[in-house]
Amino acid sequence: MRSGLRCGAVFATAFTDVSIYQLLLVAGVALFASVLGGVAGYGTGALMPLVLVPMVGAEQVVPIVALAGMLTNTGRTLAFLRFVDWHRVRLVVIGAIPPCLVTAYGFTLLTGKGAQLVIGTMLMLTVPLRYTLRRRAVVLHNRGLVLGAAGYGAAVGGTVGAGVILLSLLMSAGLAGQAVIATDAVLSIFIGGSRLVVFALAGAITGKTIAFALLIGVVAFPGAFLAKAFVERLPLHVHTAILDAVVLLGGAVMVFGALTR
Repeated sequence: MRSGLRCGAVFATAFTDVSIYQLLLVAGVALFASVLGGVAGYGTGALMPLVLVPMVGAEQVVPIVALAGMLTNTGRTLAFLRFVDWHRVRLVVIGAIPPCLVTAYGFTLLTGKGAQLVIGTMLMLTVPLRYTLRRRAVVLHNRGLVLGAAGYGAAVGGTVGAGVILLSLLMSAGLAGQAVIATDAVLSIFIGGSRLVVFALAGAITGKTIAFALLIGVVAFPGAFLAKAFVERLPLHVHTAILDAVVLLGGAVMVFGALTR
């Protein structure tokens, strides 16, 4: 009983400067992004910063998304568990986690302006990067997947929106369809957990970080199961075009705001 009251007090304190309408906006975007993530494999890391940065500041966005991703990707993992390629999981973990730890620590050293600039730039780059990787149609064997994972780990450690790189690596390694979604979800849990260790040790995780992450994670959890129902019916090209436009615009707004602060 007392622990429940303490948890309630922590949440109330974390949301003191946030209106109910802002919380509803975060919850709505989290559910929408979760469904997109379950269908296309990405979406949460690209969309959530657009609503979180004005509320909590750029410094808190990456830790919040990393922590929330532990819950959202757990939902995706449970929904698509039988499609996970555990061999590819091991290869990517070996390549990605060491550089991820380094860049995650580097992010904790950034100022608010620097963090906003990094996040906005990365979001803008994800759209052309995804199309470039798709056009090249590179085929990756085990060694190539490990080396590619190292580049992904360096990109994902200190920013958001790098999920498109992981998706491209998995598809280049021969995965397709639900196997990509499932394997990406498991890898996001492992890599997100490694980032959280760094953020916790650096003191970058606050009560507000945990509160927002739990809000996003709890609301988004059922999105994976909704996505599973839609995955064979929803036209991907429509929501992909909308998502690209939103990500490009949001990234540009963040970069502009950082440069004019």
